[in-house]
Amino acid sequence: MSISRRVFVIGTGALGLSACTGAGVLGPRVGSTPSSATPSGLPPDLRPTPNAGYDQWVAAFRGRAAAQGISDTTLTAAFRGTGYLPGVVTRDRNQVEFSRTLEDYLAIAASDERVSKGRAAFARHRGTLMRLEAEYGVDAEIIAAIWGLESFYGERRGDVPVISATSTLAYDGRRGAFFEKQLIAALKILQSGDIPASRMTGSWAGAMGHTQFIPTSYLAFAVDFTGDGRRDIWSDDPTDALASTAAYLQRNGWTRGVRWGGEVGNAAPQGTVIQPQPGGPRFSTTSNFRVIKRYNNSDSYAIGVGHLADRIAGGGPLRGNFPPDEFGLTKDDRIALQRRLTARGFDTGGADGVIGPKSRDAISAYQRSIGAAATGDPSPELLRSLG
Repeated sequence: MSISRRVFVIGTGALGLSACTGAGVLGPRVGSTPSSATPSGLPPDLRPTPNAGYDQWVAAFRGRAAAQGISDTTLTAAFRGTGYLPGVVTRDRNQVEFSRTLEDYLAIAASDERVSKGRAAFARHRGTLMRLEAEYGVDAEIIAAIWGLESFYGERRGDVPVISATSTLAYDGRRGAFFEKQLIAALKILQSGDIPASRMTGSWAGAMGHTQFIPTSYLAFAVDFTGDGRRDIWSDDPTDALASTAAYLQRNGWTRGVRWGGEVGNAAPQGTVIQPQPGGPRFSTTSNFRVIKRYNNSDSYAIGVGHLADRIAGGGPLRGNFPPDEFGLTKDDRIALQRRLTARGFDTGGADGVIGPKSRDAISAYQRSIGAAATGDPSPELLRSLG
């Protein structure tokens, strides 16, 4: 079976690269007031807001759901206290397509913090991960690395009600057919008894649990590895979620005992060799690299998973160097720039060498402070001006 888990930009939410989050609707009165279905702590735009058009859409949807085997009891329970989430639509429409270099991606995906947390998480769950490797043939470190990239080892699972998120996006219509399919799948999950609606939370786009399954992928691949009768990927115990990821990879063609690939060194490379960033390291990839891409169809993602897995297993950083960026700065230069800006009171949000929005804001503020044009662009000259 070859089912792509991603048809839209989700996941890697823990990376801060393309995050998403979702929510649910309708009881006797369609979702205009928050209830236990809406977790506390959500921003105002991710809480139910009155919307007559949405209410009418949900009323019409009930018939379509019933035709697909969803009971009236399930529908009423699922939509109680849920509603239209304007922030979901805003996030969906404002997803910016941008190109991030592999160097920047790996600086986040395999950061020192993610590696250290990954090694600690692996140690805590070694028994489970090794049982999954024995059962499904998928390397334990690969499972842990996907967990790390998708939810920062369970720390960032998302708390938006999935029914509200998927129904809002289905109503919005930009990808209505896709999200109505996800909504129906979510209702089938509720009807099966795996999870109550109040606990079915995830990203703004409906990705759920420790390893961010969308509802249709859950129906196809989720596993009850604990044997408690429920496929609970939302629990603080990550066992079922990790098992579901292993099952996903296995059923998409994972080959037991074959590495994902690795950085090409001096030895003759085996498999397919790729160089995602011109002038940067080259990687030899195997069939299992392509299976990882079934989880997220991106070379950078698959390299991120594989490299993080190697780091969790005790491996070191990449040996090869990346060339200077479009501004003529190396990673060390960018880190120095961030540190110097922060020391001057222009907070860059950390010094990881990735020039993201916060770093650009800091650069602009510094440029204004010295009477220069506030472009937000880094440069060697800017670095030198900071001393």
